[in-house]
Amino acid sequence: MIIIRTRAYARAALAGNPSDGYHGKTISIIVRNFWAEVVLYEWDSVEILLTQDDRARFRSVHDLARDVGLHGYYGGIRLIKATIKRFVDYCRAADLALHDRNFSVRYHSTVPRQVGLAGSSAIITATLRALMQFYEVDIPLQVQPSLVLSVERDELGVAAGLQDRVAQVFEGLVYMDFSREHERIVHGVPCFRYEPLDPSLLPPMYLAHHRGFSEPTEIFHNDIRERFRRGDQEVVAGMARVAELATVARGALIERDAKRLGSAMDENFDVRRRVFKLPPWQLQMIDVARACGASANFAGSGGAIVGTYGGREMFAALGQALDAIDCCLLTPQVT
Repeated sequence: MIIIRTRAYARAALAGNPSDGYHGKTISIIVRNFWAEVVLYEWDSVEILLTQDDRARFRSVHDLARDVGLHGYYGGIRLIKATIKRFVDYCRAADLALHDRNFSVRYHSTVPRQVGLAGSSAIITATLRALMQFYEVDIPLQVQPSLVLSVERDELGVAAGLQDRVAQVFEGLVYMDFSREHERIVHGVPCFRYEPLDPSLLPPMYLAHHRGFSEPTEIFHNDIRERFRRGDQEVVAGMARVAELATVARGALIERDAKRLGSAMDENFDVRRRVFKLPPWQLQMIDVARACGASANFAGSGGAIVGTYGGREMFAALGQALDAIDCCLLTPQVT
């Protein structure tokens, strides 16, 4: 029996986030420290196995309330079901024949939940890779991010942008330009300009996430979208500026200017701080990191931060300061 194992990794946005949902620009890294793994093998029926993240049994009502507070109401089963459905729809539209064998599939994820490290899209990306292998279907690399996004946005109604999916499909370090001038339709889905960069251009980077608090990405993005639709000038101008900062960050990387990269990341967060209402615990993470001399920006929608630092002593100071506010510090593995 052939067993298919596929992985997709967490993602950290360096600059430009969250303008990807508004035809902006972003630059992101893959974080191989955390991943979602999907295991798929031939079976007599299509079966999706439950995991610990799909809990339906609790020690008490307090345990249930705590679990929902940390992880939300949904596990990965809905993501896998929606991915399979979207994969079938795509293959029908592309006139790609699928064999009639069935499979069993399960997933496991080490990505910290709901701290903005793209754990949900990692499960979808890994599932899509497994389905492509099982059915021997080749979907162009440029198309895959939009297909992954459609699973969450169109099937599940989750507000999101392309950035996470592009980073997880291409991996490494990627600059993305979602401007309308770069939009083109490939196999019925929109694609944009995706530019992989050499990860060796990165200066010393750190990543930190909160151990206790989390927030579903929908809470953050839904408010932004509504304000953007209303033409809120703070939001519109803020999106434009953070998109510009992605271009600044790209230039800083190419020129190996760590100071300018850190400044772009700092300003990216400062724009978000001015425009959006952020929980005190998320602001504290940024302030504590900056007090150590490091740059700091949200790695995603909130709950994890990423930045540049200078030397081992600063990294050690970061570890102590962030641990004091219940945050875990690590060095992101990009390659």
